[in-house]
Amino acid sequence: MTTLHDLPTPALLLDLEVLERNLDRMAGRADALGVHLRPHIKTHKCIEIGRLQRERGARGITVSTLDEARAFAAAGFDDMTWAFPVIPGRIEEASRLDGESARLRVLADGPEAVRSLEASGHAFHVWLKVDCGYGRAGLDPGGTRLAELADALASSRTLVFDGLLTHSGQAYHARGREALAAAAEQERSVMAGAAERLRSAGIVVPAVSVGSTPAMSAARSLEGVDEARPGNYAFYDYTQVVLGSCAAGDCALSVAATVVSSQPGSDHCVVDAGALALSSDPGPGGRAGSEPRSMGELFADEPAHGLRTDVRLVSLSQEHGIVHGRLPHGTRVRVLPNHSCLTAACFDVYHVVVGEEVVDRWPIHRERR
Repeated sequence: MTTLHDLPTPALLLDLEVLERNLDRMAGRADALGVHLRPHIKTHKCIEIGRLQRERGARGITVSTLDEARAFAAAGFDDMTWAFPVIPGRIEEASRLDGESARLRVLADGPEAVRSLEASGHAFHVWLKVDCGYGRAGLDPGGTRLAELADALASSRTLVFDGLLTHSGQAYHARGREALAAAAEQERSVMAGAAERLRSAGIVVPAVSVGSTPAMSAARSLEGVDEARPGNYAFYDYTQVVLGSCAAGDCALSVAATVVSSQPGSDHCVVDAGALALSSDPGPGGRAGSEPRSMGELFADEPAHGLRTDVRLVSLSQEHGIVHGRLPHGTRVRVLPNHSCLTAACFDVYHVVVGEEVVDRWPIHRERR
């Protein structure tokens, strides 16, 4: 039997029991809220986890890259939304992925993108991206451009209008369940209102799609919404703990590391997990808040017992991690990352664990061309 203590470090650990509990919980929330779940697989990039989500009723998946779409299509996933503003130079490549065996739905948030898709001659299914308050990308929900583009898509002889899509990234600036619920309601009301205005103008809006783990973790109503696309909920991470989306015991992903330097008289030690194992996401403390700066928290002797308060990871270089507080040389620790999506993308494989036993190894499809 291989245990997690036998693994060379740094190693990416995935707690199977916690993962399955997270997947069950979000599937139940989607059912209770009356929406289809189209999980964002950019978090895990793993066929095995995608299958677990599909077994729990997921209706299709969401991808960030065409390489993700290609890997999942090859594994039999036949309904995908590429939730990224369509890249003009990759429309032909996208059309090759959108064929008889798989549907690849694409995203547009401006007339130039719609014209490029129309000019391709391919019968793409197209979502219009709407800005529900995040401010990163998307159409003004109350603007004339949204109505013009929706009408153009609905009347197109080539393209198929799928509806309105958004991402409530502003939920990552909330703190606590009430604030998260308010962000979720803002997303819902903006999107349901935009769809209703278009329908009142005679434009058929087939569906409304929303997304983000913090919002879905606290949403109280999704009236007027048809599907949700959370991704991080499969693993959660330290940022989600601080936001109030989950507890530390709900976090399924961690990085095993070893103390490689611990000098007498020093106030710190060094572990073998740096930015290439944990990413350099500054976490909630580095983004805004009142939380102390942390590049990752350390679990107690086992994740179910919560996080340590006597030591924390405060700095990263490429391969080194600086821990404030001394631990003996050779000590093995489990680091809870700030951002599990970026951390997973640093590795090639998950070491799947149940308790301390390593029960499987699952590949991570993180190719970029």
